[in-house]
This record gives sequence, structure tokens and C-alpha cells, in this order.
Amino acid sequence: MNKTESIEEFYQRVPSANASGHSLNNAGAGHFNVFERSSCYKKTPYSRRDFYKVSLIIGTGKLHYADKWINIDRPALLFSNPFVPYSWEATSEEQMGWFSLFTEAFIYPNERKETLQDSPLFAIGGNPVFFLNDKQRSELSDIFLKMMAEIESEYTHKYDVLRNYLHLVIHEAMKMQPAETFEKQVNASTRTTSLFIELLERQFPIDAPENALKLKTPTDFAGRLSVHVNHLNRSVKEVTGKTTTEHISARITKEARALLNHTNWNVSEIAYSLGFEYPAYFNIFFKKQTGQTPGSSRNLAV
Repeated sequence: MNKTESIEEFYQRVPSANASGHSLNNAGAGHFNVFERSSCYKKTPYSRRDFYKVSLIIGTGKLHYADKWINIDRPALLFSNPFVPYSWEATSEEQMGWFSLFTEAFIYPNERKETLQDSPLFAIGGNPVFFLNDKQRSELSDIFLKMMAEIESEYTHKYDVLRNYLHLVIHEAMKMQPAETFEKQVNASTRTTSLFIELLERQFPIDAPENALKLKTPTDFAGRLSVHVNHLNRSVKEVTGKTTTEHISARITKEARALLNHTNWNVSEIAYSLGFEYPAYFNIFFKKQTGQTPGSSRNLAV
């Protein structure tokens, strides 16, 4: 899985989405932009985004999460948050509609205590897809068209207007019933395991002592994949025959050997880079995995 994509990285990946060159803090402390979906790719990488998104999808495709997917076969409104990774796979050539991306600082500019995570539309574990009838599609399309016109205007308070339009979309969705047609992946265990292995491998190689591992336990990985740790452990064991912990330990050991043999970092630097709080913990771990101390393993390689 790719690392969390920032707004700046999104614009680098899809330069046509910000052809007007809006700054990353174009609305005070926050950011807002809106554009046509035709500017985006037919398939997006499976990752988190460091921003919120509301999409009016006109076109068909599949929305993939770690262990489930939903077939978007008619116009739909989609709410995406920074905490749940997903990917989009278009199944029709024509992809129409609009989407807006924004930060929480934009939607709540006055340091209010509310958070979008309190909203059922953006809550982790919630249902973010709303299928639209013709009337809903028409009304929401009008709002997005007004957003498109407003963001290009010279009106001094245009971002206040855009914030109100965004709130209007959110309130319209609150009146609707979310879709309840999510399907389990054809082989959810295989997909979850594949995402876990990919996420594990993306942490390596470690290229500097200060770039310490961020994900070190099954709970860390489950949180990043937005699945329960028991589901992750069960899936990995079912597919590979090894536990999640065994995979993590084996990969850390492999990297430890590489760092001992191919860098001049001292053992303490290697320990910290691999996520160990104290070098002694690394020594115990390495000896348990290999039967050797880090120092003796380095000496044998010389």
C-alpha cells in the first residue's frame, strides 16, 4: 500500500486537477478545491489520503477497501476520510461528475471542538456511499456546478460560500439512506494478506538511522489497513501458514542482517532504526531469531 498521499502529492500525481494553481492553504488555515472527475485516472492507488473528499460519481466502477468492495453501477455520492485507505477502479469508459477535496481546517475554521469523525458520513466503519435517484443527482449536480463557478470567481468571500455549498451537500446526504450492498472480496483473506505483505515490504530498505520503522506490531498494521487485528492475524495465518508476528520478525531480521553486513552503522543505530527502544532489546530479539548476537553476526560477515 502506498504511504498517505498529501494534497501536494495528489496535485503532482494529477496536475490537471489544480490547473488554476490554488495554494495548499487557499482558504485561510485550510484548503478546498473542486474539479471534474474526468481529470482523474481510471484507477487510483490503494492508499490513505491526507484530506477529505466528497465525490459525485457518474459512471461505473468498483470501490475497494481492505476486506470489502462495492460496485458503483449508478450515480452515487461518496465520502472519503484520511483514516480509511481505498482504491477506485473504473469499469466504464466515461467517468463524469465532480469531487471536492478539503481539510478539516476548512470545514471548521474557527477552532470548534467538532470533528468530521463525529459525522456518520466520515466515521471509521461507517457507510460512505449513497446511491442517487434522478432528482438527487440533478440537485447535487447543480451544487457542484455552483462550486465550480464560485472557486473561479473573484469574490472576496468565495470560500465562505464554498463552505456553505459543502455543508449543503453534507446535509443532503444526511437525509438519505446509505448503500448497503458492500460485498466481501472474492477472497478477503488473500487480499488482506497481500496488502499486509505489501505494506510490510514498503518500509524497507531503511536508508538512514533516523528513519525508524513506524509499523512494528500486528496492531500497527491492522490500524493502517483499517481492519481488526484478529481479522488480520486470521487472514495471514490462513493464507501463508505463518503468523503476522512471524512475518514481521522475519523481515526485521532480514533487514538487520543487511544493515550489519553492508553499513557502518553501529549496533545502537541499527537497533533504533528497526524500532527498538533500547539496543539490549534488539540484541535479545536478534539472538532469538538467529542464534547469534548482532556483533558476532557482523564479525562473521567480515
